[in-house]
Amino acid sequence: MMQVSRTDLEEAKVMFERGVAIIYVTGKAKKTVLKIKETLEKAKIDCKIFAPEKIASNSVLALRPTFRKGIEEIFYNYDAIVAVMAAGIIIRAVASLLKSKLTDPAVVCVDVAGRFAVSLISGHCGGANYLTKLIAEGIGAVAVITTASEAVGKKSVEEIAEKLHCRILNPEVLKEINSLIINDGKIALTLIGRGKAFPSTIYGYKLLTAENLEKALNMLERFDGGIFIIKSADENEALKTVKHFPKPIALFSPKRIAVGIGARKNVDGKDVHEAVIRALRAVDVPLFSVDVIATVDVKRNSPGILSAAYELGLPLQFINVEELRSFSHKDLSPDSELVQEKIGVGGICERAALMAIGGKGRLILKKMRMKGVTVAVAEAE
Repeated sequence: MMQVSRTDLEEAKVMFERGVAIIYVTGKAKKTVLKIKETLEKAKIDCKIFAPEKIASNSVLALRPTFRKGIEEIFYNYDAIVAVMAAGIIIRAVASLLKSKLTDPAVVCVDVAGRFAVSLISGHCGGANYLTKLIAEGIGAVAVITTASEAVGKKSVEEIAEKLHCRILNPEVLKEINSLIINDGKIALTLIGRGKAFPSTIYGYKLLTAENLEKALNMLERFDGGIFIIKSADENEALKTVKHFPKPIALFSPKRIAVGIGARKNVDGKDVHEAVIRALRAVDVPLFSVDVIATVDVKRNSPGILSAAYELGLPLQFINVEELRSFSHKDLSPDSELVQEKIGVGGICERAALMAIGGKGRLILKKMRMKGVTVAVAEAE
């Protein structure tokens, strides 16, 4: 049986923020449906159960006004569908709705007896593979995953992008790059521009660095294709350049990520540095993906915070106490009376991280305490 790692579970919770719809069409599937619901709830993934109106009940929502229309409504409003029925039924129901593996919801099919869980749609980008493994492990089924990279034990371009917290700028090359990966082609995973290459390897690929796009392209003489990570405002120019290059190149752009810090007076710079690195490792965020370290403005002259930011090669953003106090967000932890008393705001690191990415986004690491330092990590939408 395939095992679901803790990292998989964390990623799944993020992928399925809009919830999972469990759908069945016959009473014989009810036992399996309830097992799936229990599995998802244990993983803290929101889910709702749907069925045709004739077998719906108080705890089971009706597919209205018809089965197909109900499926269509779910398709556009949930992040995943788990269909406990014959595969042909759900495939025919969603076929006309499918647009792109980058935007379609995950679709997983489970037979009514709960023997097999099959990843059908959006295996990588939509998280169907994660969901399939999670459900199979939870209900004692066999996980059936047919994506080629998964079948040969390799990571797809989409999974590498997810690992690096990056957007894929040119998804049209995914098929070609994934084919190279599956067939043992040599891929140059390259960070372009200034930035520290932590971690040094990603899924077995050595992380290379290049000063600019031209130098990265020159390096491709020894490779069959490339994955380039660019932190540049000139994405359009890069897209034009790689489009006409004779070898396939996927362009990644890191999502905006901020580290928020709170610290005691006279904190040591080494402790701040260690806290930031440990926090990033806890959520698998590469150092090069971080845009800024943010904290409250009363820490503007803190030698420890200043030296840590310098060593990490990251800019500092200082936020006014009043702005932090008035900021609200659903992800914030309860206020600390001690911090409120000393600084005038009930919490610093989470607020600072979220405000540094513009206030819209989410905390991917809530407040973490280490040696007089609190750290939080926020990611933009």
